[in-house]
Amino acid sequence: MQAVEVKMRLEERLGDAEIIVSGEGCDFQLTVISDQFSGVLPVKRQQMVYVHLNDLITDGSIHAVSMSTFTRDEWIAQQ
Repeated sequence: MQAVEVKMRLEERLGDAEIIVSGEGCDFQLTVISDQFSGVLPVKRQQMVYVHLNDLITDGSIHAVSMSTFTRDEWIAQQ
């Protein structure tokens, strides 16, 4: 699995989200920026992303994922 494949998959399924993916093989680091996360607790945000990766985790294509999730305003404040 390549980072670009993970990025494309999440962009297709999360609509307005900006996705930054690093890593390769089966270990990836994600930054997901979306206003869909507004008012949502961090664990729920991760669940909103994992639901689109679960089949790849189950079949072993992805082994480890770490992620940071932000609304657009949170992302701007981080910069």
